[in-house]
Amino acid sequence: MYTPLTPARERIMLFTLMALQFTMIVDFMIMMPLSSQLMAVFSIQPGDFGLLVSSYSIAAGVSSLLASSLGDRFDRRNALLVAYIGLLVATLACAYSNSYSVLLVARIIAGFFGGVLSSIVLAIVGDIFPPQKRGKAMGIVMLAFSLAAIAGVPLGLFISNHFSWQTPFSFISYAGILILAIAYKIVPNVRGHLDQPHVNFFRSYVELFRISNHWWAFATSGLVMFAGFMVIPYIAPTMVANTGMSDHELPYVYLCGGLATLFTRPFIGRMTDKHKHWKVLAVTSLLSFIPIILVTQTLHVGFVWQLLIATLFFVFVSGRFIPTSALVTASCESRFRGRVMAFSSAVQNLGSGFAALIAGAIMIKAPSGEILHYELVGYIACAVSLLAIYTATKVKAVS
Repeated sequence: MYTPLTPARERIMLFTLMALQFTMIVDFMIMMPLSSQLMAVFSIQPGDFGLLVSSYSIAAGVSSLLASSLGDRFDRRNALLVAYIGLLVATLACAYSNSYSVLLVARIIAGFFGGVLSSIVLAIVGDIFPPQKRGKAMGIVMLAFSLAAIAGVPLGLFISNHFSWQTPFSFISYAGILILAIAYKIVPNVRGHLDQPHVNFFRSYVELFRISNHWWAFATSGLVMFAGFMVIPYIAPTMVANTGMSDHELPYVYLCGGLATLFTRPFIGRMTDKHKHWKVLAVTSLLSFIPIILVTQTLHVGFVWQLLIATLFFVFVSGRFIPTSALVTASCESRFRGRVMAFSSAVQNLGSGFAALIAGAIMIKAPSGEILHYELVGYIACAVSLLAIYTATKVKAVS
């Protein structure tokens, strides 16, 4: 068991966990805007770059499945520290990668530990904080996502533009060492769950999969993520290669998009609380078709218009994840929720990984440097989104 924390120590611990999440998210997100530099340095095609992105997500999906079964067998503090050390070592390996194959292996290892880390952080918050404090605590930790988009990725791009593509990974690694030291001092032992009986991995899911409502929820979760990640990883390279945007202008795309979501996410969250989850998902998905189609076309318009289109993309495509999460959460009884959320996380990671892989295989880089067939990827993403809306209508709210 752990000793109850004072309010001041609670705040320090929450901000430490947020910092852990922040570095993990930036480590994942920074690969996508670095795509044009990586494709030039290693002379690779979009499909090869897609493998770099998908390898992380697929490894995270596999580790999420393992964590759902094995994670409750260890002190959460020790598991957190080990997972974070593994992530930092893999990220440092990225910083010193001098070939495509070495970078690919490093991204697989980073994904494996990153997938475990996220689930452990949320489990610690759930174990330490009582229900009346848990929502606020989760809100602080989840700020890492917005901060990563607003500050982490633009800063990483700024650093890479003035030094090299490896430098942001060095910064993440060395900053992470400081965060690791703080976490070692601040995060308490969390062992209360060790007294509970452990269930066999396969047996724990047999009961889960007997309920068809869970299947529809998993399908919706995976399809929404699949549709998004067919397009998301390739926004940066196509803007540079096809529309003439410079690497120095790319940080503003992520800065404006991240700032916009900071204001729109609470609104979408309130709409999700007021209306049926599938209806909010349907509306945000249909609205997302506008920026998806526009961003995947080769539009030779000014920088301000490109910025506006990308910002709309951030708002509506990322906004779809809010009603999706609520839909999955409400699809099960409380006794299933831990397993449902763990499996949903794995499905999302695997969906995003295979989406990046398939989209990269569809596109090719022409001798002129232009990336072709991105518009086809956009049409497929919209079609998959329509399928996600259909599966969402099949999900019944249980709680």
